[in-house]
Amino acid sequence: MEGVGGDGASQMAPLAKWRNDFSRTFQYYLDRSTPHPVQRWLGTLAAAAIYVLRVYFVQGFYIVSYGLGIYILNLLIGFLSPKIDPELEALDGASLPTKGSDEFRPFIRRLPEFKFWYAITKAFCVAFFMTFFTVFDVPVFWPILLCYWIVLFVLTMKRQIVHMIKYKYVPFNLGKQRYTGKKSAASSSGSSRD
Repeated sequence: MEGVGGDGASQMAPLAKWRNDFSRTFQYYLDRSTPHPVQRWLGTLAAAAIYVLRVYFVQGFYIVSYGLGIYILNLLIGFLSPKIDPELEALDGASLPTKGSDEFRPFIRRLPEFKFWYAITKAFCVAFFMTFFTVFDVPVFWPILLCYWIVLFVLTMKRQIVHMIKYKYVPFNLGKQRYTGKKSAASSSGSSRD
């Protein structure tokens, strides 16, 4: 009895070891890519371009593209939204400032940039993989899907922008503000003579 169970376990051990090694290696390279956002996004842009070219040359898989667009729109909303939404949760100490006299609190995203990038990259890879299976190539009139997605995008972004204006937050880091100070009267009068 022991021999039969031992053979099954010994055959599964290399598979589990390979999966564990692959997972560690993948995580290692994922961690190394963290401080390089420009290179990461260029890689995602390349993956998106490959996917678009695949759909263009195959002339199909519009449902997959529509689903990908809806998923990316959902991720974008999470990326642009604050972690603690003042409309949905009770106001506690971590809310956004609403008055000029309130203390400055940095904008914390519901979906951080790295997770946003990772989810979009993974979505493009999965969608590209799906284009190799004809079961996902459902015949549809793609201009209708495109128009519906554009309307959905405009309405969703309008709602998000209204929310940003209402609660006075900007979801983008514009960098550190630099103050140049006042110019002296002598330097401004000297430049007017020239």
